[in-house]
Amino acid sequence: MTRILVVIGTPIADSLNHALAHSYIDAARAAGAHVDVVDLARDGIPAHPEVRQDLRAPRTDQDPPLDPAIAPYVERVEAADHLALFFPQWWGTYPAAFKAWIDRAIVSGSAFQYKDGRGWTKLLTGRTARIVMTMDSPRWWNWWMYRDAAVRALKVATLWYVGIDTVGVTRIPEVKHSSRAKLERAVASTGRVGAADAARTPSPRITRRKTPATVA
Repeated sequence: MTRILVVIGTPIADSLNHALAHSYIDAARAAGAHVDVVDLARDGIPAHPEVRQDLRAPRTDQDPPLDPAIAPYVERVEAADHLALFFPQWWGTYPAAFKAWIDRAIVSGSAFQYKDGRGWTKLLTGRTARIVMTMDSPRWWNWWMYRDAAVRALKVATLWYVGIDTVGVTRIPEVKHSSRAKLERAVASTGRVGAADAARTPSPRITRRKTPATVA
């Protein structure tokens, strides 16, 4: 059974991103996937880190544990075979709430590990991801003016860096100017993608060894 973690990366409840995500979730579950959902309009938005250790998962018994409010997010990423990430484009990138989740849930010691000297080990190898982004701007504006910054930052600087392979990106443009029928088609199409992702065969992956220090 494929384990999918869906993250709805907006603090605004009942948004188009929620409609898209729930279409995906319902179809994936119907196709047999186990689907875990983080909804940043309802779940706790991680607080800003206050010390460097807040950005590190414990690797030994001597390391301090993660904040109890954050540790479940880290563990849910580790448990997933596939991540489906939904967010609106705000100011050319993604909402601060979603960035806060990324900063605290995808951390050193869990998602990657620095080597001695230069280089790093990708600890989330074998997992896949799908990105779904809504935006009011036209596609040409997103490419020409923003250089597709939100998707590139998430796909390359975050997911690729930790070993997660992005298998698809959906950009839904000009939401503000779209008809209800067009948006309903987008929601239906996203459901079909959820069913297809549920049918994926999970790849072999690295799983971080748990230690007592991860329990807070």
